[in-house]
Amino acid sequence: MTSRTLASRHDSLLVDLDGTLIRGTQPIPGVAEALEASGLPVVYVTNNASRAPSDTATHLQGLGYSARPEEVMTSAQAAVVMLADHVADGAKVLVVGHDSFRDLARQAGYEVVRSADDHPEAVLQGLSRELTWSDLAEGCLAIRTGIPWIASNTDATLPTERGLLPGNGSLVTAMKTATDREPVVAGKPAAGVLHAAAALADAKRPLVIGDRLDTDIEGAVAAGMPALMVLTGVHGPSDLLAAPPSRRATHLAYDLSTVNANGEDSRIATADEIIGSVVGGVLLVEELPTGLEGVALARAVIRHGWEHGAARVDAVAPTVRSRLADAGFVVG
Repeated sequence: MTSRTLASRHDSLLVDLDGTLIRGTQPIPGVAEALEASGLPVVYVTNNASRAPSDTATHLQGLGYSARPEEVMTSAQAAVVMLADHVADGAKVLVVGHDSFRDLARQAGYEVVRSADDHPEAVLQGLSRELTWSDLAEGCLAIRTGIPWIASNTDATLPTERGLLPGNGSLVTAMKTATDREPVVAGKPAAGVLHAAAALADAKRPLVIGDRLDTDIEGAVAAGMPALMVLTGVHGPSDLLAAPPSRRATHLAYDLSTVNANGEDSRIATADEIIGSVVGGVLLVEELPTGLEGVALARAVIRHGWEHGAARVDAVAPTVRSRLADAGFVVG
């Protein structure tokens, strides 16, 4: 590893889990080794507010990652950190969520109550599979008094082995409807959880790494942090090409191992030049340099598209279309 690596330009890695470190129930090959080789402090950042940091660390350890509880930042932890900006130390807090969320609030010195009749001074909301209508009703009554309301995250769905199930965002939407209020949000794409993660590592030059534009990358932009988008999860090159400025990554690579490669190799702004024209928001690629393939080609197309206002890509020549498709683009 040389001083020109991407890792060498940063003092910590703020890393997403699903789609970045793991795919389904399996670790993504080579990523654990790449994290170790980077030599940087790692903070494992997740929007999951229904699992304690120690449980998240244990889960990652079982998949080959050297994660410790003190290196985990959940959206529930971030919500508790943000609570200090809204209430005094030791304030009464109503937690609509998992018992681990209540434990975090207690550990931070707050008095956790279970009813709106206990006159809470703030409401914390996070996902729990054991939540009942009564839990939501108590939260609703408390929120309607005008006290601060902090949601751990607004993920609409929760991925499971059986498919997508209602996430915390779906329950937050129900509370918004019932209260005519908007919560402060801690988790991605809000900046709070990333700022808390950076503070956890005492980082001044963090790099955010993730696979989703609408959470990881948008969160990094909101936090004013550079971001590496990896192609091992949800979103691909066509999604990034069409992304608005609020969801544009600084770097693009196939997976996280690129942190140990030359930092300029993954930077979108310095990608290779290509020849093309933009018509009606579509980048028509006319010619590609010999040997420009895969993710390097994806970066070049995305750079050209962003610079010239194109959200889609196409080509006339069948060979060029084939190379674009091989690079992960939906062509046409």
